[in-house]
Amino acid sequence: MNNTAEQFIATSKANMQALEGLTSQAFAGVEKLVELNLATSKTVMGESFSHVQSILGAKDAQQLQAIQAGLLKPLAEKSAAYFQHVQTIATGSGAEFTKAVEAKMAEAQKAFGGVVENLAKNAPAGTESAVAAFKSAMTAGQNAVESAQASAKKVVETAQSNFTAAANQTVDAVKKATKTSKA
Repeated sequence: MNNTAEQFIATSKANMQALEGLTSQAFAGVEKLVELNLATSKTVMGESFSHVQSILGAKDAQQLQAIQAGLLKPLAEKSAAYFQHVQTIATGSGAEFTKAVEAKMAEAQKAFGGVVENLAKNAPAGTESAVAAFKSAMTAGQNAVESAQASAKKVVETAQSNFTAAANQTVDAVKKATKTSKA
């Protein structure tokens, strides 16, 4: 029985270390997003002041309209680039996180399975049906987790493709609008 307790403690300790690593990965992704947002905010503020100065220097309505029309296309392209950066950071962080979680889940399932096998070997006589029921429940739980992971992957893939499609449609719409306004 002491061996089972030691296995459980070792597994718990390893899981806590894994959680610490996963938390560090999550924070690294957040740091990248914060850095991107700060750089983007600084750039937008500088460009906004520059644009306002251009507007104030316009001599007539046509020049004002040209300045405004000239702002739309670069703004759309920069917005699309920003969202692609966000998507890249989120996808990269999410992929690393998912990969690490899946590896740790498999490791934990294997370790827990070892503990259950050890308990089954050392179970008192007459408890075979209870041990078999517990093993069956554990297997069903593992299958449910695997099914949930597969569903979550599909949801993430669908969301990423929808995001990319929306970003591309937005850029195309702005390009068409700027061509129309120039004509």
